[in-house]
Amino acid sequence: MERLRREVRVAQAEADGRALVELAKGILVERLGCGPAQAARQLAELAKQAGATPLEFAVEVINQASRDRLSEVAAAFLAATADSAGSAASAGAGGSPGNRSSVVRLRAAEAGALAAHDTQAVADSLLEHALTPLGAVAVAIWAVGSDGSLTLAGSAGFSSAEAGRWRYVPPGVATVARRGLAERAGQWMGSLSETGLPSIGQHLYPEGGRVAVPAGTGGRIHGVLEIVWPAPLGPQPPQIVRQVEALAELCAHTLETYALQYPDGVPRPGVLPHVAELMDLADGLHDPALVLVPHLDGSGELVDFRIQHVNSRFLDPAGRPRGVVSGALLLEAYPLAAGESELFDRIERVYATGEPFRAHRMRLTALVDDVPLAAVADINITRHAGNVLLIWRIEDETARLASLLQHAQRLGRIGGFEENLLTGEITWNGQLYSLYGKPTSSAPVSLEDLPAHAHPDDAVAIGRFLRTLLHHRRPASTAFRLQRPDGVTRHIRVVAEPVLDSDGRLFVVRGAYQDISAHHWTEVALAATRDQLAHTEQQASERNRLTLQLQHAIMPPAQAPLEAPGLQVAVRYRPAETEQLVGGDWYDAVVLPSELVLLCVGDVAGHGIEAATSMVVLRNALRGLAVTGAGPGQLLSWLNMVAHHLTGAVTATAVCGLYDPARHTLRWARAGHLPPVLVRGAEAAPLPLVKGLLLGAVPEATYEEHEVQLAVDDTLLMYTDGLIERRDRSVEESLAQLLTAARTVSPTLDQQLDRLLTYSKSDTDDDTCIVGIRVA
Repeated sequence: MERLRREVRVAQAEADGRALVELAKGILVERLGCGPAQAARQLAELAKQAGATPLEFAVEVINQASRDRLSEVAAAFLAATADSAGSAASAGAGGSPGNRSSVVRLRAAEAGALAAHDTQAVADSLLEHALTPLGAVAVAIWAVGSDGSLTLAGSAGFSSAEAGRWRYVPPGVATVARRGLAERAGQWMGSLSETGLPSIGQHLYPEGGRVAVPAGTGGRIHGVLEIVWPAPLGPQPPQIVRQVEALAELCAHTLETYALQYPDGVPRPGVLPHVAELMDLADGLHDPALVLVPHLDGSGELVDFRIQHVNSRFLDPAGRPRGVVSGALLLEAYPLAAGESELFDRIERVYATGEPFRAHRMRLTALVDDVPLAAVADINITRHAGNVLLIWRIEDETARLASLLQHAQRLGRIGGFEENLLTGEITWNGQLYSLYGKPTSSAPVSLEDLPAHAHPDDAVAIGRFLRTLLHHRRPASTAFRLQRPDGVTRHIRVVAEPVLDSDGRLFVVRGAYQDISAHHWTEVALAATRDQLAHTEQQASERNRLTLQLQHAIMPPAQAPLEAPGLQVAVRYRPAETEQLVGGDWYDAVVLPSELVLLCVGDVAGHGIEAATSMVVLRNALRGLAVTGAGPGQLLSWLNMVAHHLTGAVTATAVCGLYDPARHTLRWARAGHLPPVLVRGAEAAPLPLVKGLLLGAVPEATYEEHEVQLAVDDTLLMYTDGLIERRDRSVEESLAQLLTAARTVSPTLDQQLDRLLTYSKSDTDDDTCIVGIRVA
C-alpha cells in the first residue's frame, strides 16, 4: 500500500510537471511564432544554458508571462523556503524534492488547484506543494454561506472522522475561521490554546500555530483558508504573509463554483441557466427585486420559496442588509408574509397559475427581534419558467413628503404660487385655484392685479405689501378680503418673498395664500365674548360690592357690648375671605321688652346678593316675632313660614335662645343647626341635640325646646359652621377640636371669642358668626 501511494504521488507530480512544461511551450509558441516541436527544442536548450531543469525553466517562463499575484510572491517565497527546500518530503518530476525549487512547488500547487475537480483536491494540492515546505501539517478550506454559516469545503492533514465532526459550523459560533473573516489580512495566531477558540484538529495540535485568511476575489469573500502548524508559530516575514494571501485568493476561485452543503447533507441546488437569466433581469431593475425558487419537501410538495437572489436595489422593510436575506427561506426572512398581508398566498398562486399579480400600497411586515416593522409598498409578482420574480417599490420618502405637503395645504387651506417677473410666467397649485374660486383652466392672477380682486377698503394694505416686496425687495405679508367671481368674500392672508439672481436683481417672487376666514370670524366671536365677559365681570363686581355693603350695614364685624344685668354678651362676625363667597350668616343679641335676652345665630344656604337679602329678612323677622313673648320653639316655627312663603323658598339653619337673667336659665331650640356649646370650668360640651328641621324645607314645622340652668362663670357659645367646617374631615371631628379649644377659658369673653377665631381650623372660606354669653 505504501509503495502504491508513493507511485500515485510520483504520477501526480509528473502530471503537474508536464502541465507546467506544456503551458511554457504554449507561451513560447505565441512569443516566437514557431511550432510546438520547435518550442520544445527551444525550451530544452534555454534550460540547459540557464543551468536549470526544464520544469524549473518552464515555471520561470510562466512567471515572466503571467505577472500575476503568484509570480509577485515567488521571489519572497524562494527566500523564505530556501533552507527547507532540500529537506521537504515530496516526490517530483525530476527526482527528489530537494532538486525542485520553491517556485516550482508554488506553480505546481496552482496547477493542481486549477485542475482539481473539487475543493478537497485543492486542499490536498496546497498542502503538498506549497504549505508543507513552510512547516504546516494541515489545511482547511471553509465556504461561507449566505446566512453566515461555515461549511468545510475541503481539508488535508486531518482524519476523516475529524473532518466529519467539523463539516458544518452554524452562524454566530466563534471559531478560528470566523475570526479570519474580520480582517482582510487575516489572523495569525501563535498558539491555538492562547486564543481559547475551537477549531478543527484542536485536540491534535492544541499548542500549534494557526492562520486564518479570508478567501475572496473581486471584493467578495467566498470562504476562509485555515492553515495548521504543529508547534507555536512565531512572527512571519511579509513575504510569507503575501504568499499565504495569494494561496487564499487561489482558493477563492474554486469556492466561487463550490456547491454549499446543508447541515443535513443535502447539497444546495446549482444555479440553472433560466435562474441565472432571471437574476440578470433582476439586477437590471431599478426597484428592489427578489428571485424566488420553489422549496419542496421530501414528498415533492411546495412548502416555501428560497430567496435565490436579491438585486442591488434591494431595500428590506426592516432595514436589514442583503446578505441576511439572500439564501434564506421566504417565511424565515418574512414570517408575517403568511399573515395579514397574504403575500405568501399571492406568490404561491402566481407560481401555480402563472397569472401575474399586482397590488398598490400593500402592507409589508418584517419581524426583527420579535418586533414587527411595517412598510407600505407596491407589489408586482410574476412567474418565469419555474421561478418567481417579486418586485416591490417601497413608498419613496420624497413622494410621501410631497403627499403630506399636499394634504397639509388642503387642510390648512393654503395655496402656493411662483411668479417670474422677467417672463411673466405664473405658476399656481390646485389649492390656490380653489381659494380664488376659479377653474384650473383659467389664467392665474398676478400680484399687480391683486387690488382688482380685493375689497376696495383693503387697497392701502395691499399697496404697502407690494411696495415692500417689489421695490424694497423684502419678504412681506398682509391680510385682505378676496372677492371671488361667485360672489363669496373670503378673508385671505398672503405671504411672499423675493428671489434675486446672482447680480442681485429681482426675477422671481414665490409665496402662499391662506384662507383665514374661519380664523377671522373666530376672532370676531372671541372679541364679542371678551366684551360680554368684561361686562359680566363688571356686573358681578358691582353685585359683590353691594352685597358686602348690605352685609356690613346689617352686621358689622364688631358690635358694641350689650347691656344686660348679670350677663356678659359678645359677638363676632368674620366675613368670607373671597368676595364671591359672600354668604348669609347672621347673628342677633338684643334685650326684649320682657327683659329676656334674645340670642340667635343662623346661616342661609347659598352665597351672593340673594343669600344676603334673605339673611336680612330672616333676622329682622325674628326680631319682630320675638316681641310677642313667644318661646324659641314657636319663634322658629313662625320663622319657618316666613322662609318658605315670603322669601322665595330659601332654606336656612338657626339656633334661637331666650335667656332669663332672673332665673339664670336659657330656653332654646334649633332648626337644623349645630347645638350651642356650654363651657363650665375645665369642661366643654355641646347641649343636647333637640329635634328641629331646617327653615324653609316644609310649609309647617314644629321645633322642640330645651332649657338649661346656667351657673356663675358659665360660658355659652353659639356659632355657624364657618367656624369649624373642614373639607377633609367629618363634622364630629371638627366639633371635637372646637371643644378642645373652648376648654381654655380666657380672662374676658371677648378674648375667648377672639381666640376661637384665631385658632379656627376651618378651610371653607365661609362666613363665621359667634355669639357668646358669660354669667356674671
